[in-house]
Amino acid sequence: MPSSPSYRHTEPPDSPTHDSDSDLELDIQELDPISTTPTRGSKPEPADKSQKSSRIALRNLRMGGLRRAGKRHRAYGELGHDRDAADEDDDTQRLLGDRDDAQGPEDGAPLLGGRPKGNHERRLSLSSVLRVPSFMSSNKRGTDADDDLPEEDDPSSSRVVPVGAIQPVRYPTNMVSNAKYTPWSFLPVTLYNEFSFFFNMYFLLVALSQIIPALRIGYLSTYIAPLAFVLCITMGKEAWDDIDRRRRDNEANSEEYTVLKFAHPSPVTNPRRKKLRSETMKRGSKKGRTERTEGSGLSDIQEDPDSGPKNPSSTIMETSKKSKDLAVGDVLRLSKGQRVPADVVILQCSNSETSDAAEASEQADLADLVSLDDDAESSSKGKQPAVERQESAAANVTVGETFIRTDQLDGETDWKLRLASPLTQNIPTEELVRLRVNGGKPDKKVNEFLGTVELLPSREEASHQQATLSQEAGSVTSAPLSIDNTAWANTVIASQGSTLAVIMYTGPHTRSALSTSPSRSKTGLLEYEINSLTKILCALTLGLSIVLVALEGFENRPGKPWYIQIMRFLVLFSTIVPISLRVNLDMGKTAYGRFIQRDPGIPGAIVRTSTIPEDLGRIEYLLSDKTGTLTQNDMEMKKIHIGTVSYANEAMDEVNSYVRQGFYVQPTTDPATQSMLITPSSTYVNTVAVGATRTRREIGTRVRDVVLALALCHNVTPTTDEEDGKEVTSYQASSPDEIAIVKWAESVGLKLASRDRKSMTLAATTTGRPVVRVSILDVFPFTSEGKRMGIIVHFQEDLNNTNRDLSTGDIWFYQKGADTVMSSIVVANDWLDEETANMAREGLRTLVVGRKRLSYQQYQEFSSRYHEASLAINNRDAGMQKVVGQYLENDLELLGVTGVEDKLQRDIKPSLELLRNAGIKIWMLTGDKVETARCVAVSSKLVARGQFIYTVDKLKRKDNAQEHLDFLRNKTDACLLIDGESLALFLTHFRIEFISVAVRLPTVVACRCSPTQKAEIATLIKEYTKKRVCCIGDGGNDVSMIQAADVGVGIVGKEGRQASLAADFSIEQFCHLVKLLVWHGRNSYKRSAKLAQFVIHRGLIIAVCQTMYSIALKFEPEGLYIDWLMVGYATVYTAAPVLSLVLDKDVDENLANLYPELYKELTTGRSLSYRTFFVWVLVSIYQGGMIQGLSQILTGVEGKKMTAVSYTVLILNELLMVAIEITTWHPVMIISILGTFLMYIGSIPFLGGYFNLEFVITWGFVWRVLAILSISLVPPYAAKLIRRTMKPPSYRKVQNR
Repeated sequence: MPSSPSYRHTEPPDSPTHDSDSDLELDIQELDPISTTPTRGSKPEPADKSQKSSRIALRNLRMGGLRRAGKRHRAYGELGHDRDAADEDDDTQRLLGDRDDAQGPEDGAPLLGGRPKGNHERRLSLSSVLRVPSFMSSNKRGTDADDDLPEEDDPSSSRVVPVGAIQPVRYPTNMVSNAKYTPWSFLPVTLYNEFSFFFNMYFLLVALSQIIPALRIGYLSTYIAPLAFVLCITMGKEAWDDIDRRRRDNEANSEEYTVLKFAHPSPVTNPRRKKLRSETMKRGSKKGRTERTEGSGLSDIQEDPDSGPKNPSSTIMETSKKSKDLAVGDVLRLSKGQRVPADVVILQCSNSETSDAAEASEQADLADLVSLDDDAESSSKGKQPAVERQESAAANVTVGETFIRTDQLDGETDWKLRLASPLTQNIPTEELVRLRVNGGKPDKKVNEFLGTVELLPSREEASHQQATLSQEAGSVTSAPLSIDNTAWANTVIASQGSTLAVIMYTGPHTRSALSTSPSRSKTGLLEYEINSLTKILCALTLGLSIVLVALEGFENRPGKPWYIQIMRFLVLFSTIVPISLRVNLDMGKTAYGRFIQRDPGIPGAIVRTSTIPEDLGRIEYLLSDKTGTLTQNDMEMKKIHIGTVSYANEAMDEVNSYVRQGFYVQPTTDPATQSMLITPSSTYVNTVAVGATRTRREIGTRVRDVVLALALCHNVTPTTDEEDGKEVTSYQASSPDEIAIVKWAESVGLKLASRDRKSMTLAATTTGRPVVRVSILDVFPFTSEGKRMGIIVHFQEDLNNTNRDLSTGDIWFYQKGADTVMSSIVVANDWLDEETANMAREGLRTLVVGRKRLSYQQYQEFSSRYHEASLAINNRDAGMQKVVGQYLENDLELLGVTGVEDKLQRDIKPSLELLRNAGIKIWMLTGDKVETARCVAVSSKLVARGQFIYTVDKLKRKDNAQEHLDFLRNKTDACLLIDGESLALFLTHFRIEFISVAVRLPTVVACRCSPTQKAEIATLIKEYTKKRVCCIGDGGNDVSMIQAADVGVGIVGKEGRQASLAADFSIEQFCHLVKLLVWHGRNSYKRSAKLAQFVIHRGLIIAVCQTMYSIALKFEPEGLYIDWLMVGYATVYTAAPVLSLVLDKDVDENLANLYPELYKELTTGRSLSYRTFFVWVLVSIYQGGMIQGLSQILTGVEGKKMTAVSYTVLILNELLMVAIEITTWHPVMIISILGTFLMYIGSIPFLGGYFNLEFVITWGFVWRVLAILSISLVPPYAAKLIRRTMKPPSYRKVQNR
């Protein structure tokens, strides 16, 4: 597509005698003399004599972006790279709009307004005058994005993304995966994990030994089959869990998104086609009409004014794509409530209001802007303040903006304002394919982005990687991109309307993925403890084998040397290390998972990792997120104090009454009264009680003033939605606190009816009549450093009079902020500190509200000085703040204090108290602000009443860090409140010292934590304490922490499921965690401990019987129970009763909750320790010795009679031992024990190959079995009763039995 010609200067640059705006060209050329060289142009067209260009201060070009919230801390050197692009280019567009559209097609070329010279007006192309300085230029980036890119993406290089085109470089897919394995890695990884456990490797060696004929004992399948069965069960469970994860991932990956598909237009122009917006702007207006102010020039700078209408660069079709199929360069259409599926750069934002405004502005007459400017100047008899002119011009600019929620990414509850660059906002959608976005390499920094967007002459050039930037020819226009132009993956669009965005980074290259550690296989602490015990059992087996061969004198028999005999004994005693242990434990884990998921007290609970339920009973550190986990992120105004009286709860009705009276306009027939508006100077009239006391009238006035201040001092914008055919008003703001205050003001009678960039209207909720209208002169947004926000407003006195003459009417400065900064700004008083402390103790977030009246001269002087300070290159921020402090922030009238509550999750206070009583130390890790975290910690009772909170924030020096550590060492009962910056310093320079102190504290609250820091803290606590750590969260920013923990718990919240999908356990409420740990965790650990010890006992007792038999055979390594007897003993004859122990419970749920101290005992690991292990070893040795020894004595050493007696006693002994160990009987236990006994009795006739069946049916068999069984069981049971009487366990004490 041919580019439009540029224009040559016909006049020299404006004279320095003009106003301060005239230094525009000179200043930019001084900044970058090379890139601002004038270009060739063509003969200019005559301009309307009456046309007068609007003027705008130079600072709006240079510093506009720095005025926005959160940008004031940036240095001048960062201007070109990280500017608020929307503000900068909005202001640029104001220079382009005041023109006459009657001049013909050439009006599509932007003009830089100056003083008119006769019948001509100087005209310059945007690219020749508004030249981007070299440090912002896209062809002078630190990394040359125009170099040849490889076919495969290099993550270390920056990227160039043609919008809506197929990318020349292959980037990763946008598939989300929380799976631990791939089809290729599953087998090797799971086998490695299985055989990394000692007893699995041990049994593998035993099974392989049976291949050697000299070592073979019985059937080979006897040893191979159990091992294969164990591996199949374990690997099958891992596969099932991973398939379940993939299924959940598929749900996220299959989420549908609307993608714009840009097809090539037909080469034949359709004369009936719908005009592009750009053509409408060029040709649609008649005499006396002007172009759209914003961006019309930018959209048409490439068009040839002589060529007439052209085909669009593309035709658009909307198609639907799954999230996993999205690719870099795709243009998405996102709407309110949609999750952003990848890292995107916002191109255009629109809603019903801005869309209507855009259509109207294409044919609107903007002459009133000029006349308004002239009127204001003439009325003030001087120069209009730059701030007011800026607001006046901005009112006619359609700015693409949207709010996003980022709590799933960084944990911050505030909504973030995101902007579309004016370069992209104001071109027709069909022309988006002419855009090319340059961005840096994939990065995990969620608060930084550097990039540029370029508008090229044609679609083909935009798609061509080698396209050069011809600044001289004016064929390419670029604009900087910053973090304000982006939306990262897993943020949520919060604004109405639609947002067009191009995908920059996908899948593993997104910010959230780079901040997330990869999934890992988790192994429970019980597994490691059992692994240690099996090593002892193996050593016992080896020692026993060597002793038996040694007692024989290490004699070498023919074909059986002594070492072969040791090996055969090892195989014989392999039952000491029970192969069925893993099977029983894994089956137990599966049962625990089903119990959790079917518990009606935890609806919606899901077990995603079934290998670690026992660890739920061993937790000592709980790391919790704040937003969405402890709180609902739903703010509510609870209290307001106005100095002499406080209002809360039902008393708010009195506030409502005062507001209704204070903003009451008497209905009359007088037109002046009908359009009258309320101002702070209006007299308060008590319409209800005419004879009210003076004190009551004063209180009414104060209430009216503070409610008015709260209704005006904010950055909230009302929007209207349609739900079920009804119009519903909702609010958009960067902070939920402000929305809560505005909603409260509405509830007491003063509603925010409308707001734009230059005005605000308040209406009475009872009548709907506008009662207050103000012009917004200045806004000072909230920053984390300033901790306050302010606004200067000009009150209008008549509804029908829109005159903004500042010399008439009231000008007021309102400010609200934290009490720590506002106490020195407001006038001296004797109640502020006390009331803010009282509210803080209640866990309320306090804001102090004040105001100050400004005369017209004061405001003029402030505006001039503030404008000068904003132009300074050095120390600009400090200079601007100094002016604000000098003119505004002193001697404010103190209006009142508000208390806002962040609603807590259900039952959060008793839950935290119960967990603390259970011996669990709770840390709160959040990305939110320090003040917010402090309030939630107090209100949730995470910090006990009266507990000292030691705050460490903004720590930058190492020498100061040591002082904080020394203090905390001496005050271990304090709560530590630390911010992310200070935490990073401690973790870098005092890692071990810090964690050694922190783990001793009862509570730690860390604010402004990045996802990486959260995971690092969890890992550090694990490594240092060797204790079990549980992490719980609900957002994408918690995934790393959840995966780094021993036990990760995700909450399925309204904000998303990412944390839930990545967690080991998923619940719906924080209070469900109590039951998960205190009840299910207790049962899982106690049951598995008892089950493991029983399985070990079952293997040991048969090994002891084998030993007694070998000794009787003069140390011959011959098998006592072979083939089916061995397999049956480990399976059908004992498995069901032993496995039924997973239904046992020592206390009921009410007692577990009533006495959370019982949970403390579990963390010590006493249920399965070396002490209990050796007790079971002694019991096994005693019972095995008695059973085999007495059987050999009573029936002889060899023969089927002895085998029948000893095997029968062995089976009955195990069944009765299970019955003795049961604490609480369950029907399944009774059925399994009786059923197994009957099964054994019924199978005896089929065991003729092993038993003497004729002997079995005699009384001699019966009395021998009963006698041996009594001697085997009675002493251990008696010892247990005596011990329970002398030293009862804790659960027996609370049961009173």
